[in-house]
Amino acid sequence: MNELIIPHKLNKGDTIALISISGGRAGDEDMLPRYEEGKHRLSERFGLNVIETPNSLKGSSFLYEHPELRAMDLMWALKNPDVKGIVCNMGGDDSYRVLPYIDTQVIHDNPKVFMGYSDIATWMAVFAYAGVRAYYGPNLLTPIAQPVGLDKYTEDAMRRVLFTSETIGEIKPCSEFTPIEWKNVSDPDEIKWTPNSGYHILQGKGTHFGRIFGGTAGPLRQIMGTKYYPSSEFFEGAFVMLETGLLYDSGLAFLHELRAFAASGMFDKAEGIITKSLDSEEREILLKVINNEVHRNDMVIMENADFVHRTPMTVIPMGARCEIDCENARFSILESGVC
Repeated sequence: MNELIIPHKLNKGDTIALISISGGRAGDEDMLPRYEEGKHRLSERFGLNVIETPNSLKGSSFLYEHPELRAMDLMWALKNPDVKGIVCNMGGDDSYRVLPYIDTQVIHDNPKVFMGYSDIATWMAVFAYAGVRAYYGPNLLTPIAQPVGLDKYTEDAMRRVLFTSETIGEIKPCSEFTPIEWKNVSDPDEIKWTPNSGYHILQGKGTHFGRIFGGTAGPLRQIMGTKYYPSSEFFEGAFVMLETGLLYDSGLAFLHELRAFAASGMFDKAEGIITKSLDSEEREILLKVINNEVHRNDMVIMENADFVHRTPMTVIPMGARCEIDCENARFSILESGVC
């Protein structure tokens, strides 16, 4: 993996733009109060001046029908000298439809903090293609605007990665987690938290080093065959972060998903895999593909990382050099997220 251009850090008083580059729920009437709460938290907690891209609040139906305007919003935010960073309102399922309208030279020439997760995994690949680091982390609607309040783990991760040029260091697992909550909840007791068991080393010994890249599996699969999908050489020596798992309660679908990535060369020379918490069937399928089909029983596999569809979330700077200490189940990022 080639080194990527690193954007400048965010500072108090900076202007950031909120964008609906995938799903458009932020602009739907029932979601607007949640959107405003998330916007308020970014302003109040981080001291940011928060604005919208021109089409970001036009709603789900309109933005689905106009992928070209979603692309225009990204180009607008990147070219706008007043905008220092971009945060995605939410994920979705069709970022790939925006790609024909993107000028990656604009991304390359205007490196800025760009953060989101879920379907925004597509944009991690697009920014990497353009040679720029992007940030796999919180969207506005969740978890920044999660009901009751922004949790400390997520807030601290954003500060540590986006607002300082100091080395990030060890990323400790969260102490407890809760499912993503889309309902309007005002009582903290309605949010059910589960104690977290921490990282699990499913496979591997010793200490491993590599640059990190990835995200949610489905969006990455959608761009296979496009120029934006990374080559097998891109993944050489990399930690592949992959939120994957049983699809539609089907172990066969999960097996097919992993085999698609294997066929693409993703695992051939990778240093390791970092993934979500897996159940026994998922572990069996993953080990079957990696060890029996890709023949990589030397690859480290760490599960239960905090970049998945639950709260809280950490922030992962794409392409950053990382370390996994298998003996102590420790994960560290060995450089700063921003410059």
